[in-house]
Amino acid sequence: MQSCTALPPGAGLGLKPEHAADVLSLGRFAGRGSPLCFLEVHPQNFFGDGGPPHRLLTECAAHFPLSFHSVGLSLGRAQGCDGAELDQLAALCDRYQPAEVSDHLAWCSTGDARFPDLLPLPLTETVLDHFAGEVSRVQDRLKRRILIENPSRMLAFAGDTMTEAAFLSALALTTGCGLLLDINNIVVSAINLGLSPHAILAATDPALVAEIHIAGHAIEAHESGPLAIDDHGSAVGELCWRLLDDFLQRAGPRPVLLERDSNVPPFAAVFAELEQADARIASVSRKELPQPEQTRAFA
Repeated sequence: MQSCTALPPGAGLGLKPEHAADVLSLGRFAGRGSPLCFLEVHPQNFFGDGGPPHRLLTECAAHFPLSFHSVGLSLGRAQGCDGAELDQLAALCDRYQPAEVSDHLAWCSTGDARFPDLLPLPLTETVLDHFAGEVSRVQDRLKRRILIENPSRMLAFAGDTMTEAAFLSALALTTGCGLLLDINNIVVSAINLGLSPHAILAATDPALVAEIHIAGHAIEAHESGPLAIDDHGSAVGELCWRLLDDFLQRAGPRPVLLERDSNVPPFAAVFAELEQADARIASVSRKELPQPEQTRAFA
């Protein structure tokens, strides 16, 4: 099994071209108090052999550990994972050796049709079996563990037989994958489904979580009540910060990634939030937690 180096327990940032010069400046002066510990990218933006995107990513990789956050494998689709996407992802992983690779508990394509959204899945034993098979297929191809992110939801399926936390826990224990805990997605789903975000978070096993996401969201008026939209277009909300503090107190330090994908502000505003995340991580005690037993090996 190829070793998979974990991300450092610190604050990370999704790489945006408009922030590249500032990010690289921090990288060149690493060790001088910068809160930026790692970078995350969508690997689909770097499929292909060369050009300016690869020059940027190569320089960033020289200064920071990388996390590849895939949005295109469509692990939950009925036909199975997109094989062409998987081949390109494998080639990119071989080239850059990211510390972590992740995708979503979702589907985004069927047949030749591709959708611009990550669509939710029913939470049933049948879906769990199918999804676990696809996660195992990806891990075997990449020869590494991957992380699966909890999605943001606008609806629940009438036939659900499991909670999301139970589904993800069973998936991790069956396949050996890790979890990417998106706290903003918990807030969004809780608002839309009338659930308690604290209860959802409390049901998440910290030993399975290898990376955390935080972000902001939008609220739109709807005839049935407020509708939360996971747009990553605003500052991290106060509830998201509080839930992060609660989880870190229970779990210990973790890599925490700040997402900002729309209404991208000047780097100074993003950097201020990055400093907040770094301070919260630093405030928790540096305790070692037991790791879950891995049930599979990757040849």
